[in-house]
Amino acid sequence: MSADASRDSDTPVPGPLSHLTVLDLSRILAGPWTTQILADLGARVIKVESLTGDDTRRWGPPFLTREADDDGVEASDAAYFTCCNRNKESVCVDFSRPEGAELVRKLARSADILVENFKVGGLKKYGLDYASLRKENPRLVYCSITGFGQTGPYASRAGYDFLIQGMGGLMSITGQPETETQRAEPLKTGVAITDEFTGMYAATSILAAIASREQTGEGQHIDCSLFDCQVAMLANQGSNWLVGKRTPKPMGNNHPNLVPYRAYPVQDGHVIIACGNDRQFRSLCDVLELTAVARDPRFLTNADRVDNRDLLEDRLEDRLAHFSRERIISLLETAGVPCGPINTIPEVFDDPQVIARDMVVPMKRSDGYEIPTVAYPAKFSATPAAYRSAPPNLGASTRALLQDELHMDKSTIEALIQSGVVA
Repeated sequence: MSADASRDSDTPVPGPLSHLTVLDLSRILAGPWTTQILADLGARVIKVESLTGDDTRRWGPPFLTREADDDGVEASDAAYFTCCNRNKESVCVDFSRPEGAELVRKLARSADILVENFKVGGLKKYGLDYASLRKENPRLVYCSITGFGQTGPYASRAGYDFLIQGMGGLMSITGQPETETQRAEPLKTGVAITDEFTGMYAATSILAAIASREQTGEGQHIDCSLFDCQVAMLANQGSNWLVGKRTPKPMGNNHPNLVPYRAYPVQDGHVIIACGNDRQFRSLCDVLELTAVARDPRFLTNADRVDNRDLLEDRLEDRLAHFSRERIISLLETAGVPCGPINTIPEVFDDPQVIARDMVVPMKRSDGYEIPTVAYPAKFSATPAAYRSAPPNLGASTRALLQDELHMDKSTIEALIQSGVVA
């Protein structure tokens, strides 16, 4: 069976999480990223939004657009919203109202997982905190995503990705190095990577808690913070400090522990060359006809090359300046040296590897609007990710859920809509 059987067949294989229901009370990115992972793997995700919707529906331009009768173009949801809300049912409930909070509590009684990213203690006044819901559903796995966690001196602070990139050390090692004449400005990454990795840590933790529930029959509370996840993501840079007491600094495209491993200028742009071992370095020297450099005792091992970084880099730059990007990539690929171009985003989506791996998934929303989305990246041999529904219109599933899940009659639903409890 192909890894894309879920797209190719009229009867898709049930996802590995198709037995689970997720109540998603999160918004922006980290929480929705978590729940889209679960949704792509088959879980049913009920996205509970305020009557004005997830903030990212308005984080544009660009916006999804459709033709209007006289005005040319009418704006709808922002593209940002579509990146992390596929395969979800949108239900609008104002749970600041007692009637709305009760509706969410009813949904939580039959849910397997709840994900929220409110401030610490923010849901307690609505009876939607873990302690309250656990009494009614002890099997519930409840994941709270916050800036700084449920405990500690910063617990009450709001946290956004940009802020956490700074406080968590990432911005201290990102960007160009300082020189004697110019102080480098700290830089964040080009996407909200702390939010995204927090979503991945949260999804992994939720699945671990589900596995534990299979053994114990009990759910649990998961406290997942952006700050903790960013500290964990420091990886080798964190270890460089903890083990060697070396304070990492911005190095541009240089690697603190490997040489050569950076972007090099060539005749028509830049090429990334990433030598992870001594054999690859020798192969690079062969291609560049730098036999003496390959044999030089100052460059024999990676540790030698790190110690003599500047001297080696000057020699490599001199030789690489004689090559075009296409030519050097071709030669290095043949020699088994990891290398590649620096693609723009349009070039990424035109890349034959991206196309061959089916990394763009077009989806059609209930109103007929087609939304291109990015595929779940892992390929399963038996239970592939499924793409069941496009990022939803605001409140698209409210009526159906109240009627089919909570067994409300039409007059009761209309009364809730008229009173502004749901939309």
